[in-house]
Amino acid sequence: MATVDKVRSPCVSICALDERDMCIGCQRTGDEILHWTAMTNEERQAVLVKVAEREQEVAL
Repeated sequence: MATVDKVRSPCVSICALDERDMCIGCQRTGDEILHWTAMTNEERQAVLVKVAEREQEVAL
């Protein structure tokens, strides 16, 4: 049986939450950061989709 690598954290070591409880470095919410280690790969992938959407919003 093959092992499945865990989805890596998008953390970029710029850890500060803004007024929306969003990290200015990785675009995750405080709750997403707090629960990351307990998430399944599917849950982590879903968070990364949200992160990508948030990054697009910031770029506008």
